[in-house]
Amino acid sequence: MSDESDLGTFTAAQLGAAFEAGDASPLEATRAALDRIERFNPAVNAYVHVDAEGAEKAARASARRWGRGEQLSPIDGVPVSLKDLTEVAGMPAREGSLLTSDALCERDAPPAARLREAGAVILGKTNTPEYGWKGVTDNRVFGATFNPWDTRLTPGGSSGGAGAAAALNMGSLHQGGDSGGSIRIPAAFTGTFGFKPTFGWTPQWPPAKAPSLSHIGPMTRTVEDAVLMLNVIGRYDHRDPYAARGMPDDWGASLGEGLKGLRIAFSPDLGCANVHPQIASRVREAAQQLEELGAEIEEISPDIGDPIEPFQNIWFTASRDLYLSLSKNDRQKLDTGLVDNAIRAENWTAVDLFRGLTKRAELTQQLEKFNQDYHLLMTPSVAIPPFEANHDVPPGSEMTDWTEWSPFTYPFNLSQQPAASIPCGFTSDGLPVGFQLAGGKHDDLRVLRASHAYMSAHPARFPSVPDPSGTTV
Repeated sequence: MSDESDLGTFTAAQLGAAFEAGDASPLEATRAALDRIERFNPAVNAYVHVDAEGAEKAARASARRWGRGEQLSPIDGVPVSLKDLTEVAGMPAREGSLLTSDALCERDAPPAARLREAGAVILGKTNTPEYGWKGVTDNRVFGATFNPWDTRLTPGGSSGGAGAAAALNMGSLHQGGDSGGSIRIPAAFTGTFGFKPTFGWTPQWPPAKAPSLSHIGPMTRTVEDAVLMLNVIGRYDHRDPYAARGMPDDWGASLGEGLKGLRIAFSPDLGCANVHPQIASRVREAAQQLEELGAEIEEISPDIGDPIEPFQNIWFTASRDLYLSLSKNDRQKLDTGLVDNAIRAENWTAVDLFRGLTKRAELTQQLEKFNQDYHLLMTPSVAIPPFEANHDVPPGSEMTDWTEWSPFTYPFNLSQQPAASIPCGFTSDGLPVGFQLAGGKHDDLRVLRASHAYMSAHPARFPSVPDPSGTTV
């Protein structure tokens, strides 16, 4: 079957059009997605739970709605996945931890509830590191997730399962979560599109371990598909104490406006990062391509300092809080890196934490002021290409923590601003490269608009099958 007729290769937008025209049914699309999971998941370990029976039941109900012209939304019948940190009724939520069980959840968290109400077909849950604590994806329950472009390597994290699933189209829409880069890192490493909305515009509950940093968002092959998902999950939910109102009625309202008139500041290193030469080269080429498409590009070096301290204040303290809540026996079940984080926060005082919060506020103020002069800020998404799986940092490097190789992502969790990772080519080894676009708070439509303009002119490419040797490109 050719790609043109293989429903397993369709985007969510293409599936909706096929359902509308009567050229395909949600049941056929769901079976095509389940077939891809069966064929590809053994190589990449993206899904940690698949509910084939439940998915087919939901797809049959969707097919009946489409047949009556009573579809619930444009994504009725579209196959989707949710991250294993998200509660889905009837599925376990192991969260990558030996401290959890296989008990089935009795409730839907907001993204699952909204997707189910829209008629989407929930295929299952995707892999994450324990409680989403790091920028790669491996855990003691399910093991590591691997990169479809080279299955020896990591897809990044913490939404690494969603990134691998999106790259291989094992379902058309995938939910990620991002507390320090956990959508944008795997999007860059897998060559997919990942978007972190303004904080509070995509509700979540129960709260994340570091709730003031965490954003729920889509991981997809196209910006159009991300918008379809945002139009469903980007709705107020009273259960989230951080949920904000004012999100767009239509997240895609600006997609067709192009880049003319947009002032984009391009920072190759944010003033402090050490970027791999090939990453730097691809991102600089992307900046030139944005300029050719009509954007005004100005290379700058923003004076925001290094925000690692306030981020670690929050991140490590969250680990410390978890650690102290456990018995000595249960502490031994935790990922050793998570324990290391907890120990690093052992001697911090309330004054240390207060100063961190003050620095966070100052960073946010600086970035928001910056966005008065420029519409968007462009950087690399991550500083290095994907590296060997089952490692938190590249083997043989002097790095000790994932934040050292991903310095571009967590600043925008601290500021709670929208940011996206957009694929922009490959290294000479055939590994994906992504650039980041960040906007001021509530400038989500502008980020999506620019992302769409770039990807329309420079469509992403995806692996046809998982590659065990990195020879796909």
